[in-house]
Amino acid sequence: MKWLTKRTLTTAIVIAVLILISIYILPISIPLIIALITAIFLEPLVNFIQKRFKWRRKTSVISVFILFLVIVSALLYWTITQLVGQIIQFTKMVPEYINSLSAMWDEFQGFFFRSTRDMPVEVVSSFETELAGIMEEIRNWILTIVNYDTISNLLTGIPSFLVSFIVFLIALFLFMLDLPDLKVMLFNRLKDSTAEKVRFMFARLNKVIFGFLKAQFLVSCIIFIVSLAALAFIAPEYAIVMSLLIWLIDFIPILGSIIVLTPWFAYEFITGDIVQGTQLAILALVLLIIRRTVEPKVMGTQIGLSPLATLIAMFIGLQLIGFLGFFVGPLIVILFTSAREAGMIKIDFKV
Repeated sequence: MKWLTKRTLTTAIVIAVLILISIYILPISIPLIIALITAIFLEPLVNFIQKRFKWRRKTSVISVFILFLVIVSALLYWTITQLVGQIIQFTKMVPEYINSLSAMWDEFQGFFFRSTRDMPVEVVSSFETELAGIMEEIRNWILTIVNYDTISNLLTGIPSFLVSFIVFLIALFLFMLDLPDLKVMLFNRLKDSTAEKVRFMFARLNKVIFGFLKAQFLVSCIIFIVSLAALAFIAPEYAIVMSLLIWLIDFIPILGSIIVLTPWFAYEFITGDIVQGTQLAILALVLLIIRRTVEPKVMGTQIGLSPLATLIAMFIGLQLIGFLGFFVGPLIVILFTSAREAGMIKIDFKV
């Protein structure tokens, strides 16, 4: 068994440990991982302030951290107030919505009975059974969305979210303080040749990360402009608010703006405004096409991957580890290609 060498055994153990970590440790370490990534994103700003104002690192870190808190707090405040305002407005309009739906149902029943007046009793009975089944399915679907369990799960998840958010903030501040020491600690454990290769990978990753953010920003700007232009024609009174909401929600992979527009055009169809419902449905389709076609191209250009490789990496990452995989997938591919370019991974075979 010539292949069973010490190096092979060590590699197998390292791979096994990485697999176990990815299965059991990563899911519960997401706040810490996001904090580390955020600290890396903010590091150039910390360095800039430190050099520009000749401040100590701790003072620069505190300044950037406070700025980050202010921006995040402002976004959360605006989002929550807008959401609460829309919920209050919706609750005030609920009786009117219910009356409209009841009137629509009465009209539909009258139309149904008039249309089936001359039909055989068996056919009418079959239609009524199918219609009752459809209404029962709609009722059950609504109850699965708005019920005690859903609301209680949502409420019980708030403390867990707050704990994770506080852990994220504390970890972010500590990572920002200790990031240079962590880099030194890492490079002290590496040989000079390996350290040079790792520096090359870090430089490439740094470029990729900012390229990824730039790509997301460019795509979201396109989404915002298209949404604002369309909604200014479809629903001028909600154009700015809904366009901003779509712009924020659109960062969610795969679904994006569909989360906002689908309930909206469905409600318009239900209440009988077929024209506006159709316009919103077309807008949702256009935004989906824009993101699915423009995003891989823009992201591939910014992070140095082909659109096909970017799309495959995002899809596989999303399927394997969920939301985080949308971002991790392309980064893993970049890590692999960077390691291969740096000579850390050598693959040369023919079949």
